[in-house]
Parts: sequence; C-alpha cells; structure tokens
Amino acid sequence: MKLNEIRDNKGARQDRTRVGRGIGSGKGKTGGRGQKGQKSRSGVAIKGFEGGQMPLHMRLPKRGFNNPFGKEYAEVNLGQVQRLVDDKKLDAKGTIDHEALKAAGVARGGKDGVRLLGKGEFSAKLTFKVAGASKGAVAAVEKAGGKVEVIDKGKPEHEKKAERREANKAKKAG
Repeated sequence: MKLNEIRDNKGARQDRTRVGRGIGSGKGKTGGRGQKGQKSRSGVAIKGFEGGQMPLHMRLPKRGFNNPFGKEYAEVNLGQVQRLVDDKKLDAKGTIDHEALKAAGVARGGKDGVRLLGKGEFSAKLTFKVAGASKGAVAAVEKAGGKVEVIDKGKPEHEKKAERREANKAKKAG
C-alpha cells in the first residue's frame, strides 16, 4: 500500500440527496414532502396547532406561579443535628454552619443557606450560624444552653427599591 492508494472504505462517504430534481431521481416532483398544503412548503412550524381550534395548552387553566424573590433553604431539624452529635459526626465545640451541616450530609441543596427547624429532641449545647431559624428551634437551642446567630444576607432588591422610593418621597415632601 502506498500513500497515493489510500481511500475511504466503500460507502463511508455518501452524497447528499438532491431533492426536487426530476421524476427519474426518485425524489422529484414533491421532493419527499407528500403533497399540497402548508406542510409541503418551507418555513413551517405548527407545534400545538389544532386546525384553528383552541390548542390544548391554551384550554387548560393556568395554575401556580414561581416567586422570583423566593428563597431556597436547606431545612434541617434539631433532631437530626442531635443524632449527628451523638454519632460524633458533628463537632460540638465549634460553630455549626452550612458547610459543617453539608459535610455531615444533612443540608442538601439550599443555595440561600440553612433554615433550622425545631422538630425532634435536642439537648446539645451548640452555637449555630444559619440563614434562618424558627421560633421553636431558637427556643430549644437556648433552653439547651446554646445560641442561634441568624445571618442577614442583605435585603432583596425589591425591598431596597421600595425603601429608596419612600426616602425620595419623604425628601420631596419635606
């Protein structure tokens, strides 16, 4: 074999089918599109079209909404934390934050931090640094001798705008 004898395997390269090039080509006349109507022409996208009848996705009622300002917290119950402390998977001496709970495998997800909930028995003296906590959880932690520090991640943009608007109104008025 020489370099000038190298060829692709037979059938490795296939020519593009040229449609609409006469009856003898096998793809002539309608060019493989069937016949007549909107679908035989180019530039057609009829997804969901039902022949003029109101499409199904428009007949069904709208339901729910996605809150653009909603927070996504990883919810952790005090009972789970107590179990981790008992199993020595959590260090009871330092502060317990999102990273520590994530490493212990309790706080999954939660791009806006951890929210502490008061479900379960709790007796460990711990310091928490979390994005949110229920009143019951704070009471249970303080009863056990610990404390809960809630991190303020700053106000949402819509609240800042509202405050600026009110400040501007007050400035104009007086």
